[in-house]
Amino acid sequence: MPRPLIALDADGVLLDYRTGYGRAWAAAFGEHPAEVDPQAYWPQHRWGVETLSGARLDRFRAAFDEAFWSSLPAIDGAVQACHRLHDAGHALVCVSALAPGFAQARLRNLRALGLPIERVLATGSDAGAMSPKAEALRRLQPRAFVDDFLPYFRGLPAGIHGALILRQPVGSPNTGAELALVHSRHADLAAFADWWLAGGAGG
Repeated sequence: MPRPLIALDADGVLLDYRTGYGRAWAAAFGEHPAEVDPQAYWPQHRWGVETLSGARLDRFRAAFDEAFWSSLPAIDGAVQACHRLHDAGHALVCVSALAPGFAQARLRNLRALGLPIERVLATGSDAGAMSPKAEALRRLQPRAFVDDFLPYFRGLPAGIHGALILRQPVGSPNTGAELALVHSRHADLAAFADWWLAGGAGG
């Protein structure tokens, strides 16, 4: 029998993109920004950096290259949580709102961190009336989908448990009427794993 599948987002669930954002700023401009608000949801607010445009924006975007997407650190407790889910009999797949051209870089990153994940689906990040991840989830039919961005639960196929990671609360988009789209809420992936393996939602 195939292992029951759990689909996991990367940035904000498995990987610490907010820390990586500060590193990218340093790579682009030669100086690491000072942390302003560690509880800020969005990385630019955590670091209190300026809003960019023109040539400086192009320079910053260039820092988000293969090396960047191959080298983000894990979120505290995420590696252990994945191993606990895997050891309990689940297969894990990463469904990421990343440009498809960086899917292999993301997979290298996950493998280098020792995560028991052998597949990355990169869907792009356009979020409108339907999540960019909805079609991939429809094809995969995992038992659960774990993400930290509420709009990515739009169009979640029926029968898939939607688990929202709340994480840093300041300026978070994870509020309002769309919370009805999700089935459970957790502080981080470790908390989700604790709940799921204790029988939450039949896990």
